[in-house]
Amino acid sequence: MKLLFVCSKNKWRSLTAETVFSDLTEYNVRSAGTEDSARIKVTGGHIGWADIIFVMEKKHIRRIRDKYNQELINKKMICLDIPDDFTYMDEELIETLKSRVSEHIEIPENF
Repeated sequence: MKLLFVCSKNKWRSLTAETVFSDLTEYNVRSAGTEDSARIKVTGGHIGWADIIFVMEKKHIRRIRDKYNQELINKKMICLDIPDDFTYMDEELIETLKSRVSEHIEIPENF
């Protein structure tokens, strides 16, 4: 299963998610950002590639829908409601990501 994590600049939240969930061999994980200044900017190719798209905030859903509505047909997009209050690999961010993502996909108990 292919997971795409999206935040604004792909520097802290989505990049942390990619780093953390890449350890799970049953998932192929990428991350991107919605802003022009993003480290890796989300493209239609990312959307087409992903089975599930996890966004950090509702504004990311809106931005993706505005640009890639056609590519989103039959795609599952989930908002994790994680504010831009964290830095890369912040312990609280990691725990929040694990907790919220585990509501939607299977994650090993010892992870």
